[in-house]
Amino acid sequence: MSRLPYTYRGLIVPVFTSFNNDGSLNLDIIPQYATYLAKKGIKGLLVNGTSGEGTSMSVAERKLVIEAWVKAVKETKQHLMIQVGGAPLPNVIELAKHASNLHVDSILCLPELYFKPTTPKELIEYLEIVGRAAPKTPLLYYHIPMLTNVNIHMGQFLESIGDKIPSFVGIKFTSNNLEEGAHALHADNGKFVIFLGNDQLMDAASIVGFDSFIVTTLNIFPEHIQQLLTVYKNGDILKARDMQEKLTSAVIAIMKHGNWVQSMKTAMTLLTDFNIGLPREPLKPISSDAVAIMTKELTNLGYQPKVKHY
Repeated sequence: MSRLPYTYRGLIVPVFTSFNNDGSLNLDIIPQYATYLAKKGIKGLLVNGTSGEGTSMSVAERKLVIEAWVKAVKETKQHLMIQVGGAPLPNVIELAKHASNLHVDSILCLPELYFKPTTPKELIEYLEIVGRAAPKTPLLYYHIPMLTNVNIHMGQFLESIGDKIPSFVGIKFTSNNLEEGAHALHADNGKFVIFLGNDQLMDAASIVGFDSFIVTTLNIFPEHIQQLLTVYKNGDILKARDMQEKLTSAVIAIMKHGNWVQSMKTAMTLLTDFNIGLPREPLKPISSDAVAIMTKELTNLGYQPKVKHY
């Protein structure tokens, strides 16, 4: 069986999920959020990923979020990728079918998080089940070993998958191991699309051969990241490195105060016109003192944080 075609390359932003102060979903913000990103030139969206707190929502809530984004991108014409994993397998299957029935552009899936796969064969068998649930929708695997503790080598995995899953087209590679990433890029004669999920290694990854990225900071610094990649493509590697260092300095200033989602949601609220709301339990909002420190450090880096009320 031949694989499904999948031509999307470039940038995808993993969108945040906005919650009201009582923890309920704020779906009303989604059309404006999609338009904001579209006007910034962002043509691809990932919904219910790590930054989107997909694993902190019920299946019913995840479906509501997906449906709201499907409706929004009918206007903006953005590529829509849905993360369906991080739940019991029956729920993953249900979410994959739901996304496919809504004709999303692609599905991303975490591994089983309790009975974790330990070999490429076990991971392939898991993804085969997901693929059968949505056979007409391109499927990608979400490799994020620092959170899943699934440490299967992605080059070896991609070399062994072949055409076992006709809908399988690639991976999101969220790791700092660019040697492994390069192996993944070249696996099976470069057959698969590899999205890097590391905001701080975009310049180095470009040198290795990456041309596609799913990075949270696109929410906050879309122009800077697009310019960085344009500068690299134009051959000015030193300027691209300087731009990467500026982005990395901002990420470091943001990340001092909590985990990725807590901190990035705060930065989104400080540096854009969107108050994206608080993280959902078990995550807590960062303290007002931490917000003040983040504001000062971002100001020192040349940004203009807004005064926001949490």
